[in-house]
Amino acid sequence: MADSPSANLRNLTVEEARRRMLDGASRLGVETAPLAESLGRTLAEPVVAGRAQPPFAASAMDGWAIRRSDYAPGATFRIVGESAAGAAYTHPIASGEAVRIFTGAPVPAEADLVIIQEEATREGDQVRFDAGPDPRGNVRAAGGDFKDGDTLLPEGVVIDPWRLSLIAAAGRAEVSVARRPRVAILATGDELAPPGASPRPDQIFESGSYSLVALIEAWGGEAIRLSSQGDDAQAIACTVAPAPVDVIVTIGGASVGDHDLVKPALRTLGLALSVETVAVRPGKPTWSGRLPDGRRVVGLPGNPASALVCAELFLRPLLAALTGAAPDIRLIPAGLAAPLPAGGPREHWMRAALSTDPDGRVVASPFPDQDSSLVSVFARADALLRRRPGAPPAAAGAVVDVLPLRRG
Repeated sequence: MADSPSANLRNLTVEEARRRMLDGASRLGVETAPLAESLGRTLAEPVVAGRAQPPFAASAMDGWAIRRSDYAPGATFRIVGESAAGAAYTHPIASGEAVRIFTGAPVPAEADLVIIQEEATREGDQVRFDAGPDPRGNVRAAGGDFKDGDTLLPEGVVIDPWRLSLIAAAGRAEVSVARRPRVAILATGDELAPPGASPRPDQIFESGSYSLVALIEAWGGEAIRLSSQGDDAQAIACTVAPAPVDVIVTIGGASVGDHDLVKPALRTLGLALSVETVAVRPGKPTWSGRLPDGRRVVGLPGNPASALVCAELFLRPLLAALTGAAPDIRLIPAGLAAPLPAGGPREHWMRAALSTDPDGRVVASPFPDQDSSLVSVFARADALLRRRPGAPPAAAGAVVDVLPLRRG
């Protein structure tokens, strides 16, 4: 969406700002990744089973495999062999025969019952069973987990440790995944000093880029930290211009003061704005646009809480869209631990701690101080609690929507 005098780019709702930021965002490309390096990647094609799992009827317990038609309480069977995982008994079982079997081992042909070892008594080459009149079968059917040709995972899901196990169980050594979006992060402001430096009395340590790098990597992107720049429009433009990335994220310089130079600096590179401000608290100065070469730009406020809240609301779904994953914001209901006053004119995302009451219900406790400069509050928060614009007062126990934060 081009920047123009008639464009309404200010005080957009969160939903409208997100829609504009995601406009035209789609999967950037596809590549093949080794299974061991695919964690956190987004599948670019479905994973289809090329073999049943298990590929054979398998024992669910340690015990003895026999034919159910031969079983009777107290009956004695002749032991003819053993079946272990990776070392199957390869002959069909005949009437009156038993095979010692272990968990996960193939059940011999013609056998359809495994008597657990606690209900068997071995006497030389004979074994006697007393498992009651109708014992459990203890046999896992071939294809009980999945069958040849089953779609195990659809395109567009993110590979987590559990899905990684499923892909491995299907025998896949590599997977087709979306290319990771490359994201450059630029912190700006004369007031910033890098951690470990000796700051002037009027400086603070720059912290926003460090958290954003970690978040971007967790959200499936590749983060590049550009050299922080002071309030110098030419230096900002020169730093951004050559960055070989898909998305540029700036921190600070996002408002309209004399030292807020990021938008003017990027306009010299042809920036076209789609979002200038958002009716959100914290984070009203958040903005977005594109450069002529297609690179997307997301401008985050300099206050750490504002930057991190708006990264959750806008940058995370943008990165999801650029990998072909679902860009939705997943909210869960929670009960309020304490009452809240009426909401203001902007949508408010409050940092909150989550707990569980004795009945197992999620409870949200917003921190009393929501100042956007407080990094320590964000470090203790488990979630962001959404308050709609003009929300009425809410009593303790009222149900609210919260966005859980990934903690580790």
